[in-house]
Amino acid sequence: MSTIAADVKDHTHDDHGPAKGYRRWLFATNHKDIGTMYLIFSFVMFLIGGLMALVIRSELAIPGLQFVHPEFFNQMTTMHALIMVFGAVMPAFVGLANWMIPMMIGAPDMALPRMNNWSFWILPVAFGILLSTLFMPGGAPASGWTMYPPLVLQTGDAFPFLIFSVHLMGISSIMGAINIIVTIMNMRTPEMSLLRMPIFVWTWLITAYLLIAVMPVLAGAVTMLLTDQFFGTSFFLAAGGGDPVMFQHIFWFFGHPEVYIMILPAFGVVSEIIPTFARKPLFGRDSMIYAASCIAFLSFIVWAHHMFTVGMPLSGQLFFMFATMLIAIPTGVKVFNWVATMWRGAMTFETPMLFALAFVFLFTIGGFSGLMLAITPADIQYHDSYFVVAHFHYVLVPGSIFAIMAGAYYWLPKWTGFMYNEALGKLHFWLSTIFVNLTFFPMHFLGLAGMPRRIPDYATQFADFNFIASIGAFGFGLSQLIFIWVLLTAKRGVPATDAVWDDPEGLEWTVPSPAPFHTFDTPPKLPAPKFG
Repeated sequence: MSTIAADVKDHTHDDHGPAKGYRRWLFATNHKDIGTMYLIFSFVMFLIGGLMALVIRSELAIPGLQFVHPEFFNQMTTMHALIMVFGAVMPAFVGLANWMIPMMIGAPDMALPRMNNWSFWILPVAFGILLSTLFMPGGAPASGWTMYPPLVLQTGDAFPFLIFSVHLMGISSIMGAINIIVTIMNMRTPEMSLLRMPIFVWTWLITAYLLIAVMPVLAGAVTMLLTDQFFGTSFFLAAGGGDPVMFQHIFWFFGHPEVYIMILPAFGVVSEIIPTFARKPLFGRDSMIYAASCIAFLSFIVWAHHMFTVGMPLSGQLFFMFATMLIAIPTGVKVFNWVATMWRGAMTFETPMLFALAFVFLFTIGGFSGLMLAITPADIQYHDSYFVVAHFHYVLVPGSIFAIMAGAYYWLPKWTGFMYNEALGKLHFWLSTIFVNLTFFPMHFLGLAGMPRRIPDYATQFADFNFIASIGAFGFGLSQLIFIWVLLTAKRGVPATDAVWDDPEGLEWTVPSPAPFHTFDTPPKLPAPKFG
C-alpha cells in the first residue's frame, strides 16, 4: 500500500506549476476534479434525458397523435432510457465514488488516476455518438433500451453508431470499476479492516464486481447483433437458424444485475445519511453488508423473470419466480435496519434526511410492485403494460435519483466549504416528491387497466390518468430548476463547520475521528455521529 501511495502525486499540478483553465479538467487526475466532472456530466445527461421524457409525456397527455410521429416517439423512449441509465444514474454514482471513497478509506487519491481520467473522457464521446443518431437518415434507434432483434436490426444508418456507443459506455464502466476495486483493496489505511469500511464503500465494492461481471456480457450481445447485421451471422435471426429469444437471455443476464448496479450505491448513500440525522449508529451494520452481498449474488439468477411470456417451461417459471421473491428477504433486512436506526433516534429533517426518508418509503413501494411482477401468472397480465413502467420508475427515480440528490446535499458542504440554501433545498424536495408520485403512481392503475407501453396513442378510457401523469412529469422537470439554482449558489452560503451536520437541538453528541487519513491535503471529518 505504501508503494502505491508514494507513487500518487497531487495531480492538480503539472510540470510547470498548477494546472489552470481547461488543462486542469482535460488532464485531471485528481479524484475530486474527476468526481466533479462525473457529477456535472451526469446532471447534464439527466436534463437531456428529462427533456426526452417530457416529449413522451406531451404526446401522451391526451389521446390522439398531437406532437410527434409514432416512430419518433419510440426513438424518444429508447434514447431517454439509454441516457438515463448509462448517462445519468451510473456516472453520478461513479462521481460520488470518486469524491468520497479515497477520503473515507484514508487514501491520497484513486489507485489508477490516469485511467480514471480516461474512463471519464470516454463518456462524452460515447453520448455524443449516441445523440448524433438523432440526426442520421432514418433517425435514432427505436427498439427500446433492450435493443431486441429483429427490431433493432431495422434501425438503419444509426445502428453501428448505437453499438459503438454502447461499447464505449461499457469500457468506461469497466475501467471505473477496476479503479474502485484496486483503490479499496490496496489503499485503505492500515487500521481499516474490510468490515470497518463505511457502508458506502462496501456497496461500491460490490457494485464494482457486478460491473466487471456483466458489462462484457452486454458487449458480447451487441457484438453478435453487429455481426448479424454486417457479417452474415445468424445468432438471433430465425431465418438463418438463430434464436431471437437467446438475445433476451443474454441481455437480461446483463440487465438484471445492472438494475442493482444502479441501486446498491444508493443503499450506501442512504446508510450514511440516516445514522447522521438519527444521531445513532447504523443498526445491524454487518447484516447490511451481508444483505448487499446476497442481493448481488441473487441478481445473477433471476434474469428470466423479465421473460415469463416467451414460452419457458413450467420448471423454469417456478425457479425464476421463487428466486426473484428471495431477493425480498435481504432487501427487507436493509429497510428494517434503516427504520430501526431511526427508531428512538434524535431525528432532525434537513434536506438530505428528507430525500433519504422519501427513498426508503418510495423505494419500498417499487419493491412491493416488483414482488407482484415476480408472480408468474400475474406477470403475464402485467407484462409490457404501464404497471411495469410504474414499477421500475419507482425504483429508479425516488430510488436511485433521490439517493443521488440526498448525497449531493449531504456532501456539498464538504465539497465546497459552504452550506447550501436549506429553504430552497426543502422546497426542491417537497416539489420533487409530490410531482414524482403524481407522475408515476397513476401508471399502476393504467397498467392494471391494460394500457400497453411504448405506444403513442391509446383508448380514451386511459385519458384521465395519463393527463395527471403528464402534469406530474412537467412539475418534476421544472422542480429541478431549483436544484440547479441551489448548486450554482452553493459557494455563496454560510461557511460550513468541520462537523457540518451539527445537532440543531443542542443534544450532546460527538463526531468520533475516523481511522487516520494519509493524504496530501487534509480532508474534512466525515460525519459519523453518535451520543457522546
